[in-house]
Amino acid sequence: MKGTAAKMSGNRTGMQTSPELAEELMEGASAAAPSSSGGPEEIAEYRAEYIVEGFPIGSLPMMPATEETTADEEEAATAVLLDKLGERLAFERTGVRLYEALFNKCQTLGETSPGPTLEQIQEIGSEELDHFLLINDTIAGLGGDPTVESPCADVIGVASMGILQVLTDPRTTMPQCLSAMLTAELTDNAGWELLIELAENLGYDEMKLEFETALQHEERHLQNVRNWLSDCVLESAQV
Repeated sequence: MKGTAAKMSGNRTGMQTSPELAEELMEGASAAAPSSSGGPEEIAEYRAEYIVEGFPIGSLPMMPATEETTADEEEAATAVLLDKLGERLAFERTGVRLYEALFNKCQTLGETSPGPTLEQIQEIGSEELDHFLLINDTIAGLGGDPTVESPCADVIGVASMGILQVLTDPRTTMPQCLSAMLTAELTDNAGWELLIELAENLGYDEMKLEFETALQHEERHLQNVRNWLSDCVLESAQV
């Protein structure tokens, strides 16, 4: 605990480090004029204009190419399924990279107890790759193109960038990385749960069974990360 306190003593980002200068800073901020006119309401109005235009992020896969034809219910449902499959494909690919980065971090810093072992990290990363290949084959089996970046795949790629940045930042500690991994695993579990519901609703029984097996793996991943993070944090807080 004393070592932790010593490391924390160098943090001078808080205003209480220098109350007098903090007061001057607040006075200066109050006296300064805005660099531009308008406020949050005006920004919201501009955003609303773009929202109303309804310009989408990409287009759903396997929809009819011509505007004259209208997709029937089955084609529309397949497009939604392929969109969510594309999302999971993108996230599982990111999952492989996340565990590669976590392996690199653990290998460099050295295994610690509490915390994951290199073997445990490799095992989870291997299962993430298996899930990626499963989704890849599923998309191809439906007649889709696994290389298509669907709208949901695009969005999840942007959403997961921050997690990968935490893992690859050389300054982050193992507990900090595990905290980011917890966010990833929670998202991963929810994604598989939704895919299982979709497969069931659309009558893809075999697909549903395969996805349920993948979800069992992901639930184990989530529990492992939760335990590692909890143990690391509690260990660092011991007096």
